[in-house]
Amino acid sequence: MKFLSLLLLLVALPISAQTEKTPFQPMDVFELEWASDPQISPNGQQVVYRRSGYDVMTDGTSGSLWILNTDGSQHQKLTTRDVNEGSAVWSPKGDRIAFVSSSDEGSEIYVYWVNTRVFARISQLEHSPSNLIWAPDGKSLTFSMFVPKASPVVTKMPKAPKGAKWADDARITDRLYHEADGRGYIPPGNTHLFMIPADGGSPRQLTSGDFDHRSSLSFSPDGNYIYFSSNRVEDAEYRFTNSEVYKVNVRTNEITALTDQDGPDHDVQASPDGKWLAYVSYPEKVQTYQVRHIYVMDTNGNNKKMLSGNLDRSASSLVWSKDSKGIYFNYDDKGNTKVAHIDLTGRVTKLADNMGGTSLGRPYGSGSFSIANDGSFVYTESTPEHPADLVVVSNKGKSTMKITDLNSDLLDYRELGKVEEVWYKSSVDGRDLQGWIVKPPKYDASKKYPLLVENHGGPISNYGDRFTAEIQLYAADGYLVFYPNPRGSTSYGEEFGNLLYHNYPGDDYQDVMDGVDYLIGKNLINPDNMYVTGGSAGGIMTAWIIGKNNRFNAAVVQKPVMNWISKTLTADNYFGYANSRYPGQPWENFETYWKFSPISLVGNIETPTMVMVGMNDLRTPPSEAKQLYHALKLRKIETLLVEIPSASHGIANRPSNLIKKVLHTLAWFNKYNPEKKETK
Repeated sequence: MKFLSLLLLLVALPISAQTEKTPFQPMDVFELEWASDPQISPNGQQVVYRRSGYDVMTDGTSGSLWILNTDGSQHQKLTTRDVNEGSAVWSPKGDRIAFVSSSDEGSEIYVYWVNTRVFARISQLEHSPSNLIWAPDGKSLTFSMFVPKASPVVTKMPKAPKGAKWADDARITDRLYHEADGRGYIPPGNTHLFMIPADGGSPRQLTSGDFDHRSSLSFSPDGNYIYFSSNRVEDAEYRFTNSEVYKVNVRTNEITALTDQDGPDHDVQASPDGKWLAYVSYPEKVQTYQVRHIYVMDTNGNNKKMLSGNLDRSASSLVWSKDSKGIYFNYDDKGNTKVAHIDLTGRVTKLADNMGGTSLGRPYGSGSFSIANDGSFVYTESTPEHPADLVVVSNKGKSTMKITDLNSDLLDYRELGKVEEVWYKSSVDGRDLQGWIVKPPKYDASKKYPLLVENHGGPISNYGDRFTAEIQLYAADGYLVFYPNPRGSTSYGEEFGNLLYHNYPGDDYQDVMDGVDYLIGKNLINPDNMYVTGGSAGGIMTAWIIGKNNRFNAAVVQKPVMNWISKTLTADNYFGYANSRYPGQPWENFETYWKFSPISLVGNIETPTMVMVGMNDLRTPPSEAKQLYHALKLRKIETLLVEIPSASHGIANRPSNLIKKVLHTLAWFNKYNPEKKETK
């Protein structure tokens, strides 16, 4: 009877009472899922994709391959294995799917037979494969793989006595690029191309030499050549922005260079009719930002021409149409990622908006798409309401269908902060500037809310109208969040992105503050209750802001550059700053490097400031964060240093660290938020 009474009560209750939504909470992060790398079958009838999520027990990301029809039916896991899977590629006839599966024993290539649903391992590799593609005849696969080599030897140590426990051998390098954030020390060696029979066998190495071959790959239609990009030029180590397009003969291993322009030539794709090569490039002008354009040329490297000159946006992910009359690609425009088509006259047709959703922490661009033979395509779609789901587009963009809804089990029961686009004028030069605000759940228009400014990293990057777990958590705690795209941001054209050339931080500071003043003028926020944060370039901006004014109640400076002189010579990418960021090297132009270093303003800071950094950060080393913390301690400014163990520059790569980052930020802000004190 008790059960029956409860059932009758539930039936009688209004639907809204049964499904009352609650704000997004920290532990919800572990429940999020997202689709990535969707691959549509050649006949346009099925999609295989990687379905990813967070593991609350291992505190990491895991993903497996799933397959479904393009109408959304028969959605099922591809294999029965409970391991990480990805990099799926359809065979030319669509009868097989090759993919990479990773376990504790390593990463191997597998093949799945679509009709029988049988899969088998076809490789036994020493290192992980990547950039997997099928040969046109379906008889072999080509991939990239690391090949180690010995470290340089300076001297020979005497032999240790039997049973002695001596210290490890010295680690010796003579390379310009020898460590990378998130990877640590890079073992000596190079990445080369290999070919393996599709029914299993021994891989055959196609490239050699002290050069890396990590790019996307493309077969000639006759299967005789593989096109790729690399930096095989003389003095390649010091011409690190350069890459050229090459072809390798799969029978003789002969390599031929097809471009010779100083600058990046990459993402090469052969047309199905064998007449053209499309690739992405720009001539190196040594600037802070340059737009990547689409070029085409003959397969012998002649008759190069730019196709996308009328599109002042960077193109990527080129895919030829089956009739060889045009190229599909994607680009960012005003903080939103588009899928588009360009024909051989340069006419661009936008086909889809809102690609993204595979970067869950903050609203950066991401995502991918793939094309079927008939021109239908699938892409990862994200809006502020959900991470990446799959959308199928057909009839030349006229028909769209969302075929997954991976987070309905969670987000249907959460009230997210509403995301709204804002435009305002620059007080510097009158140009239009874009940003977004996220209103707290249960927003009350009669109330002025505390403001939280979130500055994006890069700075050559952009935020947009995409799902963001971190900012939703800030909004759920009662803050109106503002995230702008100041000058220097991408997706607004080359001139706008290059405004920071030899002037960073510069007027981008005023762009952020103009946005704050715009919100104050709209009576949306309380000007006496404002907070500011950001990571990497956003950490630089946050430190710069509090060095320029005292308008914020508190700040959280995450993984910043405080001193361009020390950063430039200690970071993993230390070789990439001179001239494109500031003229000359630090010892050649000390005054300029110092002038743009936030530490030069530390004597002005009065704002209570938390400093946060990953202890394994090689991009903005912990010594940068400590310079700010130590200076503030010496000046007796309220401060706190938060070091995240084992975290690299991407602090939020592990879900618990994403939560940790947000909760520490909110705890610091709430300490200085009078509204929070009143409610205690």
